[in-house]
Amino acid sequence: MSFKKFAKKIIPGFLIGYYHYFLAFIAAVFYFFPSQRLKVVGVTGTNGKSTTVELIAKVLRDQGYSVAFLSSIKLKVKDRERKNMFKMTMPGRFQIQKFLKQALKEGCQYVVLEVTSEGIKQHRHCFIRFEAAVLTNLTPEHIESHGSFEKYRQAKGKLFKATKKIHIINFDDPNKNYFLQFRAQKKYDYGLKQGKINNRELDLKLKLVGDFNIYNALAAISLGFSQNISLNQAKKSVEEVAIISGRMEEVISKPFKVFVDYAVTPDSLEKLYLEIKKIFPINNIIAVFGSCGGGRDNWKRPVMGKIAAKYCDKIIITNEDPYDEDPYRILSMIKSGISNSKFPISNLWEILDRRKAIGKALELAKPGDVVLITGKGSEPWMCLANDKKIPWDDREIVKEEFNLIGGK
Repeated sequence: MSFKKFAKKIIPGFLIGYYHYFLAFIAAVFYFFPSQRLKVVGVTGTNGKSTTVELIAKVLRDQGYSVAFLSSIKLKVKDRERKNMFKMTMPGRFQIQKFLKQALKEGCQYVVLEVTSEGIKQHRHCFIRFEAAVLTNLTPEHIESHGSFEKYRQAKGKLFKATKKIHIINFDDPNKNYFLQFRAQKKYDYGLKQGKINNRELDLKLKLVGDFNIYNALAAISLGFSQNISLNQAKKSVEEVAIISGRMEEVISKPFKVFVDYAVTPDSLEKLYLEIKKIFPINNIIAVFGSCGGGRDNWKRPVMGKIAAKYCDKIIITNEDPYDEDPYRILSMIKSGISNSKFPISNLWEILDRRKAIGKALELAKPGDVVLITGKGSEPWMCLANDKKIPWDDREIVKEEFNLIGGK
């Protein structure tokens, strides 16, 4: 057991909270509160944060602003970028403040940050002055960590409470009223058919596929509009984006299609399957997935198994960042959701080795099929027991395994 995990077990929660808050203050002092001289945009929600961050950055950059952004995918300051190697969507307080200071030093005017409930819980958002807070959507996630969906929602709400200027909220989300209660100088809402900014009027023609990406684009357009960027200019920017790394990214196109996507929640997984069925004429959907993050969110494992059984024709369950938890136990919990459905057991494989699981999916695929590999997206690591990490990239593994079978 690592020292951090040991400390968490023996130190009272309120003391840990003070410790995180104090660290946030020290980090801000050390880097001289860089956010005070920047316009910082915080993007929070359950799904779509990384895509929305990149779309916002594109909207701002296209109008001549110098922009930096930090997401679960990458860190970018102006034209220089690098992968997010922290295995954390929202890095520690010193890393965030250092990034803000770097952005300021490089002459950036805006910084767009992906803000998570876990980050907020550990006060990583504190002592950052946010110009705007953006909500993508809210569905159950991190329930075991927060204790309940209400507490998870409250954590997200702290970003809006701390942001006094601009709030941007998904009008179609069932939780919109909770976020609308927080005070702000200006509020904007968006939706497919309703809201101040809506797709019924804009009629977006995105290169990114899926209704969920329409929502992400509308959030970015709303942020642009709040910064006096016209709807048409913002619309043009988001319509030009063709790919977001590891987010419904097409890795193989012929003789069958292979997509890699993050999709670590039941809601995002179901939406992905529905969109694939709607967009492509498909013979079979072959799914490869696990349950992201050992030691957390046990509740969603059978739920995700049940969703895959509902929409997919062949399923391969596999390893996915088990950390210190028994990976066979994780697979067993996913399988329980599949077994309780009418899914034919002959079309289900349990392959712990993720590389072999991906290889098996490619062997099974025939022309007209779609292989969907979910749970890691463009993440650069696989996290195993005893804090061990091995380099990983689902997209590269797909290409390597595809070449091994002769490219079919």
